[in-house]
Amino acid sequence: MKYLTEKREIEKTLVEDWIDRGDIYEEKKHHNVIFVGRDADGIPRYAHCRGTGEIKYRGDVAGSDKSYGFSYRGTDNQLFVFEAAIDLLSFIQLFPKDWKKRSYLSLGGVSSVALMTFLSERPQITSVFLCLDNDQAGNEACEKLAEEILEGYSVIRLKPSRKDWNEILCDKNADRKKAIAETITIKVPETEELVPMLCYEDIEQTNVDWLWFPYIPFGKLTIIQGNPGEGKTYFAMMLTAACTNRKLFPNMEDIEPFNVIYQTAEDGMGDTIKPRLVEAGADLSRVMVIDDSEEVLTLSDDRIEKAVRQNQVRLVIIDPVQAFIGADVDMNRANEVRPVFRKLGMIAEKTGCAIVLIGHLNKSSGTQSTYRGLGSIDIMAAVRSLIFIGKVRKDPTTRVLIHEKSSLAPPGETMAFKLGDEEGFRWVGAYEISADELLDGKEGKATETKLERGRKLIRELLADKKEISIRELDEKAKEQGISGRTMRDVRSRMKNELEYQVNEKQENSIRLKE
Repeated sequence: MKYLTEKREIEKTLVEDWIDRGDIYEEKKHHNVIFVGRDADGIPRYAHCRGTGEIKYRGDVAGSDKSYGFSYRGTDNQLFVFEAAIDLLSFIQLFPKDWKKRSYLSLGGVSSVALMTFLSERPQITSVFLCLDNDQAGNEACEKLAEEILEGYSVIRLKPSRKDWNEILCDKNADRKKAIAETITIKVPETEELVPMLCYEDIEQTNVDWLWFPYIPFGKLTIIQGNPGEGKTYFAMMLTAACTNRKLFPNMEDIEPFNVIYQTAEDGMGDTIKPRLVEAGADLSRVMVIDDSEEVLTLSDDRIEKAVRQNQVRLVIIDPVQAFIGADVDMNRANEVRPVFRKLGMIAEKTGCAIVLIGHLNKSSGTQSTYRGLGSIDIMAAVRSLIFIGKVRKDPTTRVLIHEKSSLAPPGETMAFKLGDEEGFRWVGAYEISADELLDGKEGKATETKLERGRKLIRELLADKKEISIRELDEKAKEQGISGRTMRDVRSRMKNELEYQVNEKQENSIRLKE
């Protein structure tokens, strides 16, 4: 204690603080001072002996691990490094404000071993202040240490105004306010680019808009898949007619005609596509195609988004999707497919455009229809709606539309349409069959659609001039698996048959017109 406080002029309270922690003690035989270094768990691993008599002696105690120097572990991100423990204590006395928040380390010389260990244990450290002696050896050591410190740290050299910090403390004439003679920034970490972040509190909640509820949403990706020659393309033609010329599908809400991009790679535009569009009743002035005669179009092509925006397009049909995936993309590799469909999905979301992809099934047998789409299963995961179209084996003019995946609403009813006979394309109602059953050659059977069942329910409940509240009607419909939205559609279609009024309970009610 006397050596440190009188000869080295370190304050008694500061020395006592370190003694109380067991980091400084007096060696019994020769009364030398011992400085203890501990690991991150507080276990003593190092001891340095400093002579206190006339004979100058200093050295590490036998068995000491140089990786753990005399130190103090603070809570903030700054570390101050010294050659000797006495300089460390002197620096704290010279700059005492909030010293316990910072970290301090004595190397016991100029080796980097203890410094590297300390930094590995204290990931919160971002700034290292090299406070070694202001002499040739100390300055050269600072340069070497700075080179060994990994990138990501600020490294700053603090030069004492005397040879070391204890000389300043012991010099009565020294200006302690100018104890730091020079501050040199040796290394500055590169500024890390901030990751753009969004907070869900700031994101506006929106509703999904539908082209055809619940089968085809606006602003999302939809896949229509099936075996070749089973009606996918013809269905897409009829969808184009519905959007450009009000040739509406079952349950489709009346919408103002809009522009459509029909991009195809398998059929000739003049001899196949145009005649089929005419037959379907499409308004050809609203049906467009991106001219890729000079540069082949792919799903990653920026021209898709530009064409949608420039022509106010609300529906893009790509037929077949496999032809537009791009020559450098392997459809069976998820890491290659995922970014392509992510970009396409973002185009749909940004523009509010429905993007419908026509896809062929592969020839595998004995697997679920969802897994038979060509390419990675990630393609199916990327879309919000998946529709399967196939033939009924014993009646090839009957095609069945099955809603296999619906991420935004309950799946739609399985519907059947006719194609290939004298009467041409026409809807024939609901159908009971799954995609896997259809692929296995099973027949299924026609059934009533929910619209038809809803209409039948209303007529039964309102027979004999009865009246029913809309609340009661929706409850009875729900018991039969018919949604409130479907019932609203039924009432809208029956508007010329229904009369609305308010009952005794002040509820909206309906009855059949006389």
